[in-house]
Amino acid sequence: MAKEKTYRSSVKTGNWNEDRLLEEDAMKEYLEKKERGELAAQKVDLLKQNILKPVNLSVTNDGDLHFGDVVMLVNMGGGKRECSAVSINADTNSLTKLSSPGIQAPCGVSAVRGVQPCTRTAFIITSVDGSPEGSTLCFDQSFALKTTSGFARGLYLTSDLQSFQKCAKKSRLQEVYLDDSDCFLSWWKIVHFDPQERLEYEGQPVPANVKVLIIHCKTNHALAVLGDQTLWTAYGKEYEVTAHTFLDSHKAEQDNNHWMLCTSDPAGKGLVILSHPQAAANNEKFT
Repeated sequence: MAKEKTYRSSVKTGNWNEDRLLEEDAMKEYLEKKERGELAAQKVDLLKQNILKPVNLSVTNDGDLHFGDVVMLVNMGGGKRECSAVSINADTNSLTKLSSPGIQAPCGVSAVRGVQPCTRTAFIITSVDGSPEGSTLCFDQSFALKTTSGFARGLYLTSDLQSFQKCAKKSRLQEVYLDDSDCFLSWWKIVHFDPQERLEYEGQPVPANVKVLIIHCKTNHALAVLGDQTLWTAYGKEYEVTAHTFLDSHKAEQDNNHWMLCTSDPAGKGLVILSHPQAAANNEKFT
């Protein structure tokens, strides 16, 4: 007599009811997160759509920088270090939890390879001494560098004395970051890149698109980009930015500290350093 088969594939075994409820809860949580835009993929898309949005830099007709100008901080590179620009190093953890998306402070900075003006790389020259908007920025005059409003939240480029708890991640040098406070820690000044000519140019208008040094007012360290210290960011491999003065054998700052505050070409051909590279690089008055 053949033995009757008592088990069939339709028979439910084990904690089948608990498993079904867990799957239903997981699906419900997934759909709720998707509706709120809280999925990891949605956050990445939201971040990149906003932070990589193109920005129009200011056009300077007289060749000088002014308060209120929107500029990029560009280092032309040197050695194996490529041309790069100071940029917001925000990831999905940097997003605010408010109804309107944006970046929350504090937020890191890095140097992105390339010179494409966008929300990440645009900074506004901001007065800290009561100078009216539109007035000329002069050498050795204190000012602040602020990100654009909206998604970038108008955060200030800030630095403070190096300590064991507060320093750059890779190099352990003085940290540079973005904060929402416009205090003395966010004050900078521009000096001529040639030490022998600094006294001569003190108080003179700062020209756009030429090499200068950007000095932190409190610590007197120069803004620098490090080619030998790289960071893996949400946008790829980028250079670390710090406040540290690198001197050569002649006690002059090295090209790590050389920056251009770049503006747009009045002719509408993009950045001045791209449309007139030799005019920017070989300006005999300042190089």
